[in-house]
Formats: sequence, structure tokens, C-alpha cells
Amino acid sequence: MNHDANHAAFDPAQMARRLVRFADDECRDEPLYDALCRIGAASPDILALMQAAAPEQRRANLLLAAVHDLVLAGSGHALAAYFPSVGGVTAVDAALPAHLRDFSTQHRGPLRERIATRSTQTNEIGRCAVLWPVLQHLAASTGRTRLALLDLGCSAGLNLGVDAYAFDYGSLRLGAAAAAGVPQVRCTLRGTLHPPGDAPVPTLVERLGIDPAPVDVNDEAAVRWLRACLWPHDAPRRQRLDAAVALARRRRWPVRREADCALAAQAWAESLAPDVLPVVFNSWVLTYLAPDALARHRTLMTELVQRRGVAWISAEEPRLRSGDELPPPLPPQADHELRAGTLWALMQPGAQRPHCRVVARSHPHGKWLEWWAPAAQRSAT
Repeated sequence: MNHDANHAAFDPAQMARRLVRFADDECRDEPLYDALCRIGAASPDILALMQAAAPEQRRANLLLAAVHDLVLAGSGHALAAYFPSVGGVTAVDAALPAHLRDFSTQHRGPLRERIATRSTQTNEIGRCAVLWPVLQHLAASTGRTRLALLDLGCSAGLNLGVDAYAFDYGSLRLGAAAAAGVPQVRCTLRGTLHPPGDAPVPTLVERLGIDPAPVDVNDEAAVRWLRACLWPHDAPRRQRLDAAVALARRRRWPVRREADCALAAQAWAESLAPDVLPVVFNSWVLTYLAPDALARHRTLMTELVQRRGVAWISAEEPRLRSGDELPPPLPPQADHELRAGTLWALMQPGAQRPHCRVVARSHPHGKWLEWWAPAAQRSAT
């Protein structure tokens, strides 16, 4: 990483605006992070820490995760009293700004090191509450229940265990049976359409995670970073992550480092038996690609879909949805969370070119699901 180039391109005022916007849009349920973002935005020394980050990683949640990771590591600082993730019970108060500024001064080196070398990790198995019914929809619409799953940009590969998790939608339950040691994901259904409860249950005969910088679930420091990327008040997500990590350690789902994930996906798809349906999945990955890399990735993936018969599930923010199909319009009173909801696009081979449709919208972490896929009919392709 060229720190000098990063320094020259860094705009503290822009970073301050990002922090405030993140507080406004993302931190409504996390009062501590709301406060930390606003304090950071008004603190030149804290803003300057973000010079060390790669341009695409200059995000509020990277700064917050770096602070949280040091708190989880046992910094011994008074700031920890505000973090429920380490037993803190102190509410946001007038002393917090001084504590944060003192913390960032005392730990400037470790904070800068994390900001320079780490990236935000969105290894959120809550998204599997959408991935699993999409996989069931694929099995129903194609008549093929033997699937191979490639998680592209997989982080620790926890989403590879999608068939091992129990999903509770209130009036509907899917996935594995609830039991001790089985990670459970609760998801609220919105809208009039719901995933069918009687869809075929696919069998994952192959699974692989690829990532330019994968996380080793047996590396305690790396797993702590995953915890640091969670909100401090969100105990259910922490418990779910810990259960998923424990399961991944037992199952040893394969995760591999790949510099070029799109090319690796091509080689993987070609290696599969003809009777296996290849499924490539990415979630909140494309946002980290530069425009040229994004265009190349989409071209390679679209070609792979049509040539090899891959089903591509892309779960990304609205501006990065795949295909030309528009999702159903938002209601006029839609709040930011709904407007920013993840769009799930499913691309499959067509007669002349791939066809792509938006099959769902969800909360970025899978808290709610708005299902749009019609009742599955066998595809002609």
C-alpha cells in the first residue's frame, strides 16, 4: 500500500461527512456508534487515522471496527465501559468524547495498523435466511437438486454452511432443525409473497469459498476481528457468529485465497460434474471493486453464466444490482433502511443471452426479507 499516495488523496472534510452520514443512516439502533461517529467527525486527529486506509476502505465502519477490536483485545481503557460486547454498561454521556480522543491518542499505532491492513468483514450468516430460499427456488425452477456453491468474497466462508442453519421467519421455518449447536437465524417476512414452505431441499455436493484475503476460523485474532465488525449492542449477532464459527471449525468447509475471484470461479465451474448445478454467490462484495474491476467482473461472470450454465446470485446494494430488471417500486414513505435494502438478483442462462431477475430485497444483515420470486416453474433452459 502506498501510504504517501493515500495521504495526498485524503480529504478530511469528506471523511467527516461520511462519518456523519453513517451515523444518520446506519446507527439508529446503535447509540454508541452514532456518538463515536459524530465525535470522530469533529476530531482532526481521529480523522487523520483514516489516511492509512485504502481509498475503497475509507468507511466509518472500518474506523469503528478498529476501535472495537482493541476494546475486545482488552485495552484496559475507560472507553471499554461503553461497550456491551465486553460487559460495559455505561450509556453515552458527556465524558465519552474525552475518552475516545484519549483512547485514539494512547492506541494510535495499533489503530493505524488495523486501519491500514484490515478490511471491513461482512461475514454475516443472517443473509443465509435469503440465500437458502433462493437456492430452494433454483432447485424447484430447474428440477436440479444437486448444487455446488461457490461463495465469492467469502471472508471466513461461514455462508458455506447455509444448509446447516435453522431459519425462523415466524410463520415459516426452513433449513436445519433447531437443536443445540445449530446456528439460528430469525428473519421477519415483509410483503404479500413468501418463500414456499414445501420447496425442494437442495443438496450441496460441493462448496468452496474464495477471497483475496480469507479469514482463518482457527485464528483467534482473525475471528476477533469478525466480532469487532459487529455492533457492540447486538448480542444475538455475536452469539450467532460464535455458533457459526464453532460449526465451521468442525466441518472444515474449504476456503481458498484467490487474487482473481472471477477467473477462479471459471476454473471451479469447469471442474464440476455435468449433473451438478454450479451456483456462484456474492454478498456486499462488489462495493469494494473499482469501476474497471467491477466492469470486468460482471463481464466474466455473465459469460460464465451463459457458457457454463452457472446460476449467479448477487446480493448487493441497490446501485450495484445485476441485470436490467427493476425491483418493485418503493412506497413513498420508505425509510432509509428500506431504500438501502440489499437487492438479490438471480442470473441464469437464456436462449440467446443470460436473463436476470430481482428475486428479493432484504435487510443487509438478513433481519427482514421481502420475497418477489413467483412460484417456481420448470425452466426451459
